[in-house]
Amino acid sequence: MKEAVINISGMSCMHCVKAVKIGLEEAGLKEYNVEIGKAELKVDNDEELGKAKAAIEEAGYKVTSVSEK
Repeated sequence: MKEAVINISGMSCMHCVKAVKIGLEEAGLKEYNVEIGKAELKVDNDEELGKAKAAIEEAGYKVTSVSEK
């Protein structure tokens, strides 16, 4: 399992945080922490990381960068 930080643009309030959390949950991710502007999560593989990025973008936000911890 690896930890990743996804920086997100377009988030400005707690409603945005909730929308991203719902998207990650619906994508099947279980271990994550979302704040305005970023999401920290644990994924098993690159496929899960891709699902997380897609979920964030489907929620209406832009992934600006991804880094591994």
